[in-house]
Amino acid sequence: MKKYKILAMIPARMGSRRIPKKNIRYMLDKPLIQYPIDLAIESEMFDEIWVNTESEELGNACIKMGAKFHKRPAELSGDKATNRDFVYEFFKTHDCDYIVMINPTSPTLRLDTLKQFVEYLQNNEFDTIMSVNSIKAEGFYLGEKLNFDGKDKIPSENLYPLDYIVWAMTAWKRETFIKLQESGECPVFGGNMATFSIPKDEAPDLDNEEDWAIAEAVLKARIEKNTTEIRYLDV
Repeated sequence: MKKYKILAMIPARMGSRRIPKKNIRYMLDKPLIQYPIDLAIESEMFDEIWVNTESEELGNACIKMGAKFHKRPAELSGDKATNRDFVYEFFKTHDCDYIVMINPTSPTLRLDTLKQFVEYLQNNEFDTIMSVNSIKAEGFYLGEKLNFDGKDKIPSENLYPLDYIVWAMTAWKRETFIKLQESGECPVFGGNMATFSIPKDEAPDLDNEEDWAIAEAVLKARIEKNTTEIRYLDV
């Protein structure tokens, strides 16, 4: 296993529109932003843990939670700024080999999954690693069959899985990201890229109130699982 300098970077704008102030809104017993901070600290996998935000107030609150505060420039604080923009700015400011972006919008992410993701990074030499959810179901793209031919009904367990990016965790190599960005290429999906599949219940991405309700229900279900007896219909 190679020893890389790996930073955790947690992006957290205050100006969310679809779920207003989502990063400081409480989900169960703590604010959303605290989920990735606690997870990163507990993992003990990172050299440093940074929250990347334009808000001084949020940044100072995150310092009290155990993270460091990277002040995002005002021009990168709006809805039009993408991870391509703010990750590049972060890389230009911080010396490291890799960053792992942990999204607050994935509060159901488990500790073991995060640790396995970082171990996968350490044991390989990828430039980019995307967290994905793998689904074994018949899929279409623009009306065209993707992973089945329609000639027969294949049991779902025999289907080739479809992967979609969930953005719970993303790893980028600093050298490659900067090189691609400065050459005009998109570094977000750049270089030697790999995917890392995570469980379905860790994949909710909070874009709206429905997503919020689903993630909150998942966390509640985990609590109740340890206290609720499994029951069956008597037949």
